[in-house]
Amino acid sequence: MVNATQVISRLFLGQIFFISGITKITAYESTQGYMDIMGVPGGLLPLVILFEIAAGLAIMVGWKTLWVAISLAAFSVLTAVIFHSNFSEQIQTILFMKNIAITGGFLLLAVHGAGSFSLDNNSAASK
Repeated sequence: MVNATQVISRLFLGQIFFISGITKITAYESTQGYMDIMGVPGGLLPLVILFEIAAGLAIMVGWKTLWVAISLAAFSVLTAVIFHSNFSEQIQTILFMKNIAITGGFLLLAVHGAGSFSLDNNSAASK
């Protein structure tokens, strides 16, 4: 039961970023414009897309979990502060809290590791 829960948890956390990266590709211009409006150079969008897709996949398969989880935790806090800190709008408050909750999940993952069914725990992958 623990092994299945660890895999499902990684899938739930990773898919958010994987799908978000794919969505940014399909809505490239509007995402770039939103970034510019929020004071983040839209030219960074390709790096954001690459990071979200790669990091999401890494979490899902449990590869380099400590460093990827810490990176995604920092990314989640940063995006909460930059994009969702207008607390006069209820939806922005909810999105801010969502990002902070996701950060908590990544910090737990960083502390406890990816679990038995992961590339981190595969003896061949760690050599």
